[in-house]
Amino acid sequence: MFTTRRSRTSRRTHAHIRAPRRGLLALAGLALAATATMATPAGAATAAPAAEPRGGDSTFADCPSRAELPEGADPEKWRCEVMSATGSLKLGRISIPLKKPVTVTHAEGRIDGEFHQVFGGLKAAPIRVPRTPLSLSLRYGGYFDFHTNDQRMGELDLTFGLSAPGLPRRCSIGGGSQDAVHLILKAVGEPEPGEMPEAVDSSFTVPRTSGCGPFGPVLDKAIDLPSPSGENAISLNGERQIRPYAELP
Repeated sequence: MFTTRRSRTSRRTHAHIRAPRRGLLALAGLALAATATMATPAGAATAAPAAEPRGGDSTFADCPSRAELPEGADPEKWRCEVMSATGSLKLGRISIPLKKPVTVTHAEGRIDGEFHQVFGGLKAAPIRVPRTPLSLSLRYGGYFDFHTNDQRMGELDLTFGLSAPGLPRRCSIGGGSQDAVHLILKAVGEPEPGEMPEAVDSSFTVPRTSGCGPFGPVLDKAIDLPSPSGENAISLNGERQIRPYAELP
């Protein structure tokens, strides 16, 4: 299922905000809404067109191509793994159910007896924060390691894009000059045969927003960022599908 080599590649929906800060996020929403009535300035966030999946509409469309596998990899002995999960996410004072699947794809196999892995892609629908024009987007943060043992299910870096009319496209949590949010996912409970256990992490930290222009301090105060370990959490329940490269185009 998972691999043993750490590698860096180059390549549920009501929001809950504790009462003392609810007005702050509403204020940020009003300011953003006011900005939206003006002409959208250059660099402002706009809806990006969806990328066309490689090879058509397929579960395995984001698998790295054979050419993207490491030198020395025998595609006939490698496989692609697709993990899709729903769950919940808490960042500072915002708690949001992840009702639409978050899907992560990677390839794995051996080279000279040693496990390697290659990241394929992360897909997640934007999540609207109620009572505001803000949407939150989960994005790959540049690092993963899906080796499992008794203590963990793997590691994954994420950033969280923030979009709304008037916000710069680069506005995010854990992006730009800030470090990505580093998850160390642990297994909880005993799954049924053939199913994945629940994956959770409540120990990660969350930095301030980055690239949000004058709205940055308002968003930081509303969401209570930076947020220390113990104030954030993610829980994922899902399934995985595996296909050998011998069966892929």
